[in-house]
Amino acid sequence: MIQPRVRFAPSPTGALHIGGLRTALYNYLLARRHGGTFLLRIEDTDQKRYVEGAEAYIVQALEWCGIVPDESPQKGGNYGPYRQSERRDIYQRHVQMLLDNGSAYYAFDTEEELDARRDAEMAAGNHNFRYDASTRGQMRNSLTLPAAETEALLAAGTPYVVRFRIDAGETVTFTDVVREEVSFQSAELGDQVILKADGLPTYHLANVVDDHLMEITHVIRGEEWLSSTPLHVLLYRAFGWQPPVFAHLPLLLNPNGKGKLSKRKGADLGFPVFPLEWHDREKNEVFAGFRESGFLPGALVNFIAFLGWNPGTEQEIFSLEELAAVFSLDRINKSGARFDIEKGQWFNQQYLIATADAELAPLVADVFAQHGHPIPLEKATAIAGLLKERVHELPDFFHQGQYFVLAPRQYEEATIRKKWNPAQAPTFEVLAVELEQLPDWTATSIKAATVAFMDRHGLGFGGVLPILRIAASGSTQGPDAFGMLAVIGQEESVRRLRVGISAFNGIQ
Repeated sequence: MIQPRVRFAPSPTGALHIGGLRTALYNYLLARRHGGTFLLRIEDTDQKRYVEGAEAYIVQALEWCGIVPDESPQKGGNYGPYRQSERRDIYQRHVQMLLDNGSAYYAFDTEEELDARRDAEMAAGNHNFRYDASTRGQMRNSLTLPAAETEALLAAGTPYVVRFRIDAGETVTFTDVVREEVSFQSAELGDQVILKADGLPTYHLANVVDDHLMEITHVIRGEEWLSSTPLHVLLYRAFGWQPPVFAHLPLLLNPNGKGKLSKRKGADLGFPVFPLEWHDREKNEVFAGFRESGFLPGALVNFIAFLGWNPGTEQEIFSLEELAAVFSLDRINKSGARFDIEKGQWFNQQYLIATADAELAPLVADVFAQHGHPIPLEKATAIAGLLKERVHELPDFFHQGQYFVLAPRQYEEATIRKKWNPAQAPTFEVLAVELEQLPDWTATSIKAATVAFMDRHGLGFGGVLPILRIAASGSTQGPDAFGMLAVIGQEESVRRLRVGISAFNGIQ
């Protein structure tokens, strides 16, 4: 394959949806696989829908995931500007090219005139009025008006749009890497607006012009753009340009496999659909992000890579670099991909397990600090080692390990009734004294002292460890008991044991 030049071209109209992140990832992986270039282009020509802060959010989300563009509005490059709002003159020149070669025309119809025509069509039983080859001859445009009148309207500054001329009776066919051969009838398209009254291009024109001028070799985008592709193919033809390779990705579906994954569905079911938390200021809503929910970026990338693609092997855990080494467009699926959040959590757990305790420590410490319990990195490192095989997301470190900083308020009473006899209280007070006097408070020394105590008193692990666990954490569930006590600390562990002994006596 030639060295590809690919782009991710989001509109800054809101947060970056997880489907958009997957599109960016696949573009990035193809570029890295073949030594090509990945660029970020901001398609901000729809100023009415522009959302303040959306572009910064997109850039931050990509960076967090490690999907860093080679060219972008922030990094620059030889093919800029990389914001469409800064390329107005470029589009004007190319619209003029289409006007000059007869592929486009001026349309002076006002909104009122268009509404009146739609109403008339509906009254006649036609509910699908389209500005196309069958209707343009009755409208007010440069194809129906005398040339002198058209020039006069332009000279007078009369508002207009420019429409792309599409004649009926043609089958537009193109090859898509995922969909194979795709065909549309030109009569289905209509004469689309390519330059709006505000002088800015529509998505279709800007997309084609930018992809050509930026020398994009592969257009990898969501399935929702498939129906726009025949228009783009015709635009390429009108300019005399060779279209790029197209690859339209399957939809991301809701967890039940029905319907396109939406931000509302994620909020309703309690899982994020955005990489980072998003604050919708207009609606005063906050939508969860995978980062804030406790996902590691590598885990999220690995998870979404498999939503519509597979490597053809049994391997599931891939670093970003490993994904780039095996990614290929021909392994993309045609059918929609069900968004299985439980599988995503499994990926995150695998990444947590594989991450060194010291590397996890700052993240664990941050989780405890967010709950009002700052802990030193040394303690966070130990907690990471004890719990990382038991958790799926970062907040679980506190939810499952809050006993490391908080003494239990309740005890597992069913186990106490089964395991505890008040007559044992003096014996366990001996254990408390011996643990209190230990000169070296480590998991190894605590275990050795406890085993020696059990040997002297003829007790087994089944009679001692449940009592120690419940006194320390309130439950028999948890990591290694001696490691847990080591992290809780000597003075606090002994205190909890004594408080527990007293409390157990009252549970019968």
